[in-house]
Amino acid sequence: MIVHSAATSDRAGAKLLITKALDICPTLKLFWADGGYSGKPLYDWVKSTFQRVLEIIKRPTGEFKIVQWRWIVERTFGWFNRYRRLSKDYEIKPENSETWIKLAMINIM
Repeated sequence: MIVHSAATSDRAGAKLLITKALDICPTLKLFWADGGYSGKPLYDWVKSTFQRVLEIIKRPTGEFKIVQWRWIVERTFGWFNRYRRLSKDYEIKPENSETWIKLAMINIM
């Protein structure tokens, strides 16, 4: 997990996250991302740099439909709202936000 400033674009943040994830767990073969990360440059970067697959999970238009795997992320964000410190953006430094999220996940586990 990486928390960065709002000045960092989603795709640049994805590169930081994928790099850190592979440092921690080098056996990862597949990364899922939502539609905000779609685009050939990021997909090609993951494939050429790490020989891994980036799969974009898009939300269907029109009717409500549960999207496989997406609910896991939405559920996790819902759990964060149970923690007062994470219900709003109180932190000034991204490192502090990241630490509070890690503490919440330790408590959930």
